Amino acid sequence: MLGDITGKVAIVTGSGQGIGEGIAKVFARAGAAVVVATRTASNGQETVDDILGAGGDAMLIHCDVGQRDAVEELVAMTMERYRRVDIGIHNAGIYAMHTVEDLSDEVLDETLAVNLKAAFWLTQACLPHFRQQGGGRLIFTSSVTGPRVAMPKTSHYAMSKGGMNAFIRTAALEFARENITVNGVEPGYILTQAMAALASDEEVRAIASCIPKGDLGTAEDIGNTMLFLASDEASYITGQTVVVDGASTLPESQVVMDGFYDSIPSTST
Repeated sequence: MLGDITGKVAIVTGSGQGIGEGIAKVFARAGAAVVVATRTASNGQETVDDILGAGGDAMLIHCDVGQRDAVEELVAMTMERYRRVDIGIHNAGIYAMHTVEDLSDEVLDETLAVNLKAAFWLTQACLPHFRQQGGGRLIFTSSVTGPRVAMPKTSHYAMSKGGMNAFIRTAALEFARENITVNGVEPGYILTQAMAALASDEEVRAIASCIPKGDLGTAEDIGNTMLFLASDEASYITGQTVVVDGASTLPESQVVMDGFYDSIPSTST
């Protein structure tokens, strides 16, 4: 079966809600034992309970991935429970909005620790086990913000995701001969609980109208893409990121979506 990861063990950081929750549930349905790593234990327990209730295998580890020691303990506890780790997914991230002028060192340091440095720490902690097992998969939740497009008040977030993409390419090159692949997914607008809480239905519809596909993505859209990258079918793919955005980054300008070019007649030469 395409995307069958039965018997694999996957760590998913930031999987108490939103995109991470979707990833965890997709992987559990595909047969993996899932380690739900989250800073908010109550959210993480809900994810675990849902997976167990559906007949899957999951455990909760309360973890602040902005601390190296916590990430190392996360992998150690996974090994203690399951005796292996096959897939490391760093999805946890923070998204505080500040202008360049107003950005404090504290916010910058926390953003880079959680969003970017944790990718290094998870990789370093998983490597010995991947090598002992003869391979593994590292997958990261990046973003179109930073690598593809820009948004005001997100310079620190964009920098963390641009750095993540650079890390993906370099790490993939270093580990290519060890059957360890390193890839990422760049989500566009994804309808999560957090977005639903911040935006009204009317505002969500307004955002959707700017997306060529006409709607926002789901957490499962990201999870399904990561599932492919984690599967045997993707064994020859490494150092890549996949954009999952409903084509939102394709239009040259909003006038494309407003129908301006539809009124221009075709010409022939």
